[in-house]
Amino acid sequence: MTPAPGRTLFGHPAGIATLFFVEMWERLSFYGMRALLILFLVDQVAHGGLGLDDRTASAIYGMYVGATYLACLPGGWIGDRVLGSQRAVLIGGIVITAGHLLLGFAPSTQVFLFGLLVIVIGTGLLKPNATAIVAQLYPEGGARRDAGFTIYYVAVNVGATLGPLIAGLLQQLYGWPAGFMTAAVGMAAGVVQYLWSRRLLGDAGLTPMSGSSDRASSGPPPAALRALALAGGLIAVLVTLLWTGVLHVDVLLLQALTTQAIIGITIAYFGYMWFAAGLTRIERLRVLALAVLFIASVLFWAGYEQTGSSLNLFAERYTDRHLFGWEIPATWFQSLNPVYIVIFGPLFSALWVLLARRRLNPSTPLKFILGLLGMGAGFIVMAAAARLVAGGHMVGMGWLSVTYLLHTWGELALSPVGLSATSKLVPPRFVSQSLGIFFVSLSLGNLLAGRIAGDFDPAHLAAMPGQFMFIVWFALGSAALLILVLPWMRRWMAGVQ
Repeated sequence: MTPAPGRTLFGHPAGIATLFFVEMWERLSFYGMRALLILFLVDQVAHGGLGLDDRTASAIYGMYVGATYLACLPGGWIGDRVLGSQRAVLIGGIVITAGHLLLGFAPSTQVFLFGLLVIVIGTGLLKPNATAIVAQLYPEGGARRDAGFTIYYVAVNVGATLGPLIAGLLQQLYGWPAGFMTAAVGMAAGVVQYLWSRRLLGDAGLTPMSGSSDRASSGPPPAALRALALAGGLIAVLVTLLWTGVLHVDVLLLQALTTQAIIGITIAYFGYMWFAAGLTRIERLRVLALAVLFIASVLFWAGYEQTGSSLNLFAERYTDRHLFGWEIPATWFQSLNPVYIVIFGPLFSALWVLLARRRLNPSTPLKFILGLLGMGAGFIVMAAAARLVAGGHMVGMGWLSVTYLLHTWGELALSPVGLSATSKLVPPRFVSQSLGIFFVSLSLGNLLAGRIAGDFDPAHLAAMPGQFMFIVWFALGSAALLILVLPWMRRWMAGVQ
């Protein structure tokens, strides 16, 4: 598959602009809504919120964000085998828009939860398939493709920065429906511009791919269509049951069952790779190293993803956000991370190159250790801030700003190398599914983050410093365990850096 011939933009396929803006608008809507979510869930019914307790709200938040990562697995399969990536992106954008509209006008908690499910489905379709089209725009690969993905990464962070700023401001001025409608309008704008400029993509992602050009040209496999129809039917039944009130969701039970299911899937996957995938001894040892990195990733994200839950509530309840006589929306703090990534991402990239030239580049496990330490350091700052809150004081905005800075440094040390290491540690025939299972670490981390955030009780502020320190200790403990297994990790990775 090739992009439209002769259409370039500053040396890149012109279709990269199409994907830049669709991803920017999608991330604007996603991060804008995510910044509002837990604040809306815990807000009083009289003020337009759902009035849920912190534990239930944190569970919903964790399941929602975790589900968006899980949904990328079937979403990528549907784009690859059934719809083609271009159609999957279009349908995903439309579905996301519908989900945000449901959030803005949901008459009940059950319908609101269904709206979140709709967004998850749409995100699962759009996110992996837009990424796949980026790769197909650069069939020659190499540095030019890397540069294309860098452009795409900028779009992610531009949208992630603007979303909380715009949605948070409109919510503060006009109420919750206005905030959620911002996300709906943003994604709708992405769909419109995608339709307008889709021709620039040419054939990239236009038809399903199933391993051969003959099958691709003859349409999707009948078995895939039957599986998709069955899934659609089950979703339709679920919609009816939720909308009519016949089915009621026990959020905490669902959270526990989902966590157990994901852990089971992960154990089954690594068990299959070790015992039944026909790997050589060296390949099995590398899979064992990957399993260790998977666990470290889960623990990192369990702390890091307090961003949208406990730290978001801390900004709302305990942070003095007044500046020049105006109160800054709590959601605006959610824009700090993407801003920091734009600033420090190139610096970290240059640092690794510089260290590599001097043969001092840290190994992948060591970078994971640095990531865990950065996350833990951020919560040391929060524990100190919480002590002031427990003493009856509001705290300044600098506490959260420094925390997010330390967390971003940790993310830049751990997250980019995680997927890279995964692609190197498994045989080529398992790369795609192993990248997918690594995303499951983010999903499981978000579920655990929701459980941790649910333990924060606004009625017992004296316990808050200790709860933040708990995250510090498990970050330090995880880093220490990874340090202890470093000698074995070097052998298990068998030359992979």
